[in-house]
Amino acid sequence: MPQLIPQVNTAFTERFSTPELTIFSPGRMNFIGEHTDYNLGFVLPASIDKGIAVAVAASKDGKTSIYSVDKDELLEVDITQPLKRSDIGWANYVLGVVDQLQKAGAQLSNFNCVFGGNIPIGSGLSSSAALENGIGFALNELFGLGLDRMKLLHLSQLAEHEFVGVKCGIMDQFSSMMGKKDQAMKLDCRSLDYGFYPVDFGDYQIVLLNSNVEHNLASSEYNVRRSQCEEGIEVMQRKFPGIKSLRDVEMHMLNTCKDELTEVVYRRCKYIIEENQRLNDFVAALEQKDFTQCGQILFTAHEAMRTEYEITCPEIDVLVDLAKQQPGILGSRMMGGGFGGCTLNLVHKTNMDAFVEVMTREYKTKTGIALSAYRIAVGDGVHRVNQ
Repeated sequence: MPQLIPQVNTAFTERFSTPELTIFSPGRMNFIGEHTDYNLGFVLPASIDKGIAVAVAASKDGKTSIYSVDKDELLEVDITQPLKRSDIGWANYVLGVVDQLQKAGAQLSNFNCVFGGNIPIGSGLSSSAALENGIGFALNELFGLGLDRMKLLHLSQLAEHEFVGVKCGIMDQFSSMMGKKDQAMKLDCRSLDYGFYPVDFGDYQIVLLNSNVEHNLASSEYNVRRSQCEEGIEVMQRKFPGIKSLRDVEMHMLNTCKDELTEVVYRRCKYIIEENQRLNDFVAALEQKDFTQCGQILFTAHEAMRTEYEITCPEIDVLVDLAKQQPGILGSRMMGGGFGGCTLNLVHKTNMDAFVEVMTREYKTKTGIALSAYRIAVGDGVHRVNQ
């Protein structure tokens, strides 16, 4: 982050003038609980020390100018006129938030904005939620809108639903907005109750390995999985009318309805039910500092994502299979929506350098793709930074 803020502020000054304020909006990692959020279950995310910086100031020329440092692309639009989807992919995350703020009654004027990040795109660290939250938080501060963090994160989610077209759950926006340094957040995605748990793995380090693979299946298959879970609920409600989501379903209830479900829908539902239990088991192990158990749960979760929810990909499976063979590894799994991105690894600090070296070499040998490794720290949620 230290280099990111000056880089974005400098880019703003070169294009416009001095920014009125600069925001840092973090990405997030998720220890466990994938695809449980839109099923109203539990997730265990944390804000990280990588994210997106957003510099803003009021515009004086009757238009809004938004510049992406990373893409070297500029969008110009008059936000006082009806907004339309852009052909520039990243722009829809920004315009979507502006659209939601306006629908919520916010009085916005045209503004200038420059943003850039150090989150690898498509890595499963939720650069999209970081951008949405950063824009919303920045405009809230710039125009004195008086919206609280809970309102802002919900507007970010709606922006992704309605303007981007991905029916995401609440986890990404929530953890990026509400995170705390050195704390993991257990979030109940039904009630939105949440609590924090200290993240201290002692002699073990969190390492994210970016496969540098982003399959185009991610968004479309995300919506397919959501539909399959909804199909399972519809069938089970005939026998158990009180259930509203897979959060309410226990394995014996699912098994009672097994013959009425397709084999695929059964496996999808089984994964979600067991993933919620894995999360609760992980939290218990974390509280007891049983890091070996935490690691085993990560391995189990990955196998379930591979065989039951079918959201991994060959490159990611190679990473987890290779990790299992390395000394000092406690656990490894894919993190994020699927079909690429990162694996989360718990590695003993004394084995760290050798682990990264071997994984980088062997992954390149097996896939022909270069690997990127990141040692991750848990940081605060969206916040204003000194310029």
